[in-house]
Amino acid sequence: MTGSDAYRQRREDVAAAVWRVLDQSGFAGLSMRAVARELDATTGVVTHYFPSKRELTSFALELLAERSGARERPATAGGPADLRSALLDMLPLDAVSQTSNRIWISSWDAALADVRHAAEHAERYRASRAKVAGLVAEFLGVDDREDERVERVTEAVHSFVLGLTVQAVLDPSAYPPERQVTLLDGILGELG
Repeated sequence: MTGSDAYRQRREDVAAAVWRVLDQSGFAGLSMRAVARELDATTGVVTHYFPSKRELTSFALELLAERSGARERPATAGGPADLRSALLDMLPLDAVSQTSNRIWISSWDAALADVRHAAEHAERYRASRAKVAGLVAEFLGVDDREDERVERVTEAVHSFVLGLTVQAVLDPSAYPPERQVTLLDGILGELG
């Protein structure tokens, strides 16, 4: 392993500690000291890789987005099934997605207090909507992603899934995976 690979790996280890702190304590519990404790290291080790909490959280969230995007997903038959599959993939249906969604929701606190965090989040949500828009166009049988109906349906299903995600993370007993799937299928049934 080269020096730059080792440096990158250590930054990823620190990011994983950030995820664990956010999952357990939310953004209110995130500090350089808490991350150092999670790493069983000193705060000096953390600040060596990330001089500020802002840089630390930005890197951790960007890495989480990269890993989420690179995660293997079940193959679909194409067509309308792709939209359903992509929307299901956003929901907290298992322990891994429950944890990553808890981290994202917790990170909104940082976005409310920091313009750059807010801009990074907004860009991620724009990219997510753009991906969903292509699938909605295919689902509706429309060639133009910028068609008014595609835009309207995209915003509706994207907002629905994000709202359902928040409810499922905050009240998992009321929104177990099977209920989430049933609710999503109901919305897609109304569209189809």
